[in-house]
Amino acid sequence: MIAAKPVLPAQRPLGWQEFLLLLAALLIVAAPHTLNAPWWLIALTLVLYAWRAAGVWNPSLLPSRWMLVVIVALATAGIWLEFRAIFGRQPGVMLLLLFSGLKLLESRGQRDAAAVVFLTWFIAITNFLYTQSIPTALGMCAAVATSIAALVTCAAPRRALRANLRTAGLLLAQAIPAALVLFLLFPRIQGPLWGLPQDSFAGVTGLSDTMSPGSLSQLSLSDAIAFRVEFAGQTPRRRAMYWRGPVLTDFDGRTWRVGYPGFAVLAPPTTGTRVEYSVLLEPHSRNWLFTLERAASLPDNSHHLEDGQIISLLPVRTRMRYRVASMVEAEARPGELHRVLERARRLPPGFNPRARELAQGWRAGATNDTEVLERAIDHFRRERLQYTLEPPLLGRDAVDEFLYVTKQGLCEHFSSAFVFLMRAAGMPARVVTGYQGGDTNPVDGTYTVRQSDAHAWTEVYLEAIGWVRVDPTALAVPGRVDAGLARSVAAGDTLPLLMRPELEWLRTLRYNWEAMAHQWNLRVLGYNPERQRELLAFFGMKDADWRDLASTLVAFLGVFVLGLFAWMLRHMVRPDPVQLAWNEFYAKLGAKGVARSPQEGPRDYSERAARNLPSAEETIRHIAALYVALRYGPEQTPAGVVELRRMVRELEFG
Repeated sequence: MIAAKPVLPAQRPLGWQEFLLLLAALLIVAAPHTLNAPWWLIALTLVLYAWRAAGVWNPSLLPSRWMLVVIVALATAGIWLEFRAIFGRQPGVMLLLLFSGLKLLESRGQRDAAAVVFLTWFIAITNFLYTQSIPTALGMCAAVATSIAALVTCAAPRRALRANLRTAGLLLAQAIPAALVLFLLFPRIQGPLWGLPQDSFAGVTGLSDTMSPGSLSQLSLSDAIAFRVEFAGQTPRRRAMYWRGPVLTDFDGRTWRVGYPGFAVLAPPTTGTRVEYSVLLEPHSRNWLFTLERAASLPDNSHHLEDGQIISLLPVRTRMRYRVASMVEAEARPGELHRVLERARRLPPGFNPRARELAQGWRAGATNDTEVLERAIDHFRRERLQYTLEPPLLGRDAVDEFLYVTKQGLCEHFSSAFVFLMRAAGMPARVVTGYQGGDTNPVDGTYTVRQSDAHAWTEVYLEAIGWVRVDPTALAVPGRVDAGLARSVAAGDTLPLLMRPELEWLRTLRYNWEAMAHQWNLRVLGYNPERQRELLAFFGMKDADWRDLASTLVAFLGVFVLGLFAWMLRHMVRPDPVQLAWNEFYAKLGAKGVARSPQEGPRDYSERAARNLPSAEETIRHIAALYVALRYGPEQTPAGVVELRRMVRELEFG
């Protein structure tokens, strides 16, 4: 008779427990990609998953190799048609999603299951190309835990699922110290390790270097955080919080653009209230750094421009934390370059004739620039212009239509019209964009500035004073500056969800969540080279370079591995409690003159002992039967071990 060929572990068929764990891990890592992937690809991937699930119960439903090849070709062609590329972040991630379904569909044995697990880990990493939030981190940890459980189940398919899950949890717990050491000591680099040049920073929202009518309306409806601020002392008044950003000087009749000024030495103001604070800026892929007007110090690795902007040496493509000081409500300072003033007077010919006529009338009836400015301010206060998040479309002469026809607009309409009027009157003026106001998180006291706080105001140059800030929106609608966006819009305008007054409970939940997310951003995502050097300096390594970090990391990991090996060795050589009880049984019988011969097995020996010691015959046979069941049976139960030890301990001879 020919013996059956043994089945190798790698060739063992995939069971339903292993499959369900693999499927759960894949669904967890694929779920976030549904926000970025085309619908047809998500549908196809889910169909492939379901197809393989049906094959667990009926293997005849699984496709042949040629059918898989056809699916690969068609899906790859679809991805190319969707993105016009195969390489890059988005098409590459979509291919990984497709391959996860195909690999699961063709999986037959344990070796295939291991390949699916490795593919799951790759897809888990790709989720961090889009976001590094707390939910993403928790979800990917759950996916890794589930996939580890699948590997353990593949290695021990006959064990109870609970035991396999316990082993997977133990493996992950053992990995946590090593992961923590790697996080703290692995040499940090600036910028994202996974950045792809062509599309790694796509989709970043925020202010632009141009402004045209209605360009800020989308930002006004966004609850996304622009940056967070922690003040060292007292928080300034809301109406004094003008966070300066891009300064727009050039105007073509429709759109305002940044004038690209040169560098200038920062001359800190001598008046006003000094405020010190730190900013955690969200990535916006530009060089602008936002500071309260007027800056009294520069953040590290930044420059001051002629128009008052503060810019970073590199685009802000990751969260950036910087410290700065400002003199709030400082007085202006006279003195400006002639070319800067000339550029701030330019207007394209042929636009907005009614606004030109109005400004020229102010000039004709005034003796100096200050009177012209006062007349403009008075005009904006009297005209009852309305602030709205849904401004009507404007034509070629946008300023005329805003001032005389619609009389409704956002801050860019107000600021554009005011600067146009000032220039038409022969005075230097420019548009300043940035953010105004913000709100305090009552949970952690952090001041939060959102995209909905985006704002545009103006600066007018007076010879004897310097650049003077004028906010024409606040002139017409004071509530925009004093109370924020929600209390300044026209009745019936659609507010961002969390600004609606009836959703106070939802805002409370958001405050708690954002406080936790802020600590995550600061302590985990914000662990940059500077913070790593601070940590090492705390432990006495003040001038550590990458060699010192590498040697320290190897030393820590070496000690950890040795400790883990010692722990494993201790548990490997730990005596078997069943065998210990049996040895005690041997000793008791030997003391009564019934010693075990080397060739005797447990049953033969116990039968001989029972015949020689009839007073304990029943107990001896019971102990032997329980020992054989525990030692050679399918499972060693804790209750059985306790019973065996009790019976041996209580064994007596009459």
